[in-house]
Amino acid sequence: MLDAIRDAIPEPARDIRLNLASTLDGGSLSPAQRWGTAVACAAASRNARLYQAVLADARAVPDAAIAAAIEDGQAAAALMGMNNVLYRFRHLIGKASYGSMPARLRMQRIAKPAGPKVDFELFCLAVSTINGCEACMQAHERTVVDGGLTEENVFDSVRIASTMHAAAVALEI
Repeated sequence: MLDAIRDAIPEPARDIRLNLASTLDGGSLSPAQRWGTAVACAAASRNARLYQAVLADARAVPDAAIAAAIEDGQAAAALMGMNNVLYRFRHLIGKASYGSMPARLRMQRIAKPAGPKVDFELFCLAVSTINGCEACMQAHERTVVDGGLTEENVFDSVRIASTMHAAAVALEI
């Protein structure tokens, strides 16, 4: 299905078409990490065609860990859709009083993901990058590196995030 998406990206965005193929073909991430990141970022980019194509291609990957990664990618997109707004507000306003107020928002999935916690945090980091939440990017980056992933892993997930977002934009051209 992503082949059809690549074909739909217009010539002025040719680079995005090429990047869409290359960012999902290897790198330092496991297949579950790549596809979980892609699902999360396609959802966060809010383009239904892109999301459905990524989801279909992810489901076609012959890897037992993919189902949990897809579910965690979906959860990460939804939770960061909420958290990035709240924590970006706190950061941008810069008042200590808002920072000391409890979020009082349910976030149990972060503590109990379907797959490895470090992968879920990686998906949250990628979505937080799309949403531009500095506080969340810093917190999730620290968690994944402390959890054993490398800076190369982090960067590869952000490359996927940037490409998914760009593909969503290009499809609207």
